[in-house]
Amino acid sequence: MSGPNGDPNISMDDGIIDDEDEFSEEEYAAINTMLDQINSCLDNLEERNDALNGKLHELLESNRQARLEFRAQLQGSGSAEEPAGPADGDPSPPARGDLDVDSEDQK
Repeated sequence: MSGPNGDPNISMDDGIIDDEDEFSEEEYAAINTMLDQINSCLDNLEERNDALNGKLHELLESNRQARLEFRAQLQGSGSAEEPAGPADGDPSPPARGDLDVDSEDQK
């Protein structure tokens, strides 16, 4: 026998489909209260998530500023002594802008 969608001859009077899922007003009220509590918990989690997200952005910005200041200090102390280069243990090649200046000086 196929299901209710496949067999058009099945009716509710045959006793196959029962509507015993009727709830009382008290049960609806209890379900509604539980849904309100769940909604309140989700709102609280969302607020905490937003607060943590804001703090994370502040921390990232603070880190970025500290890195920029640290780089500026390193560049300032490097220019006060000798120009940094591969002889100083810096294996990095000169920056692209430095290459352009050198090529113009040679012309």
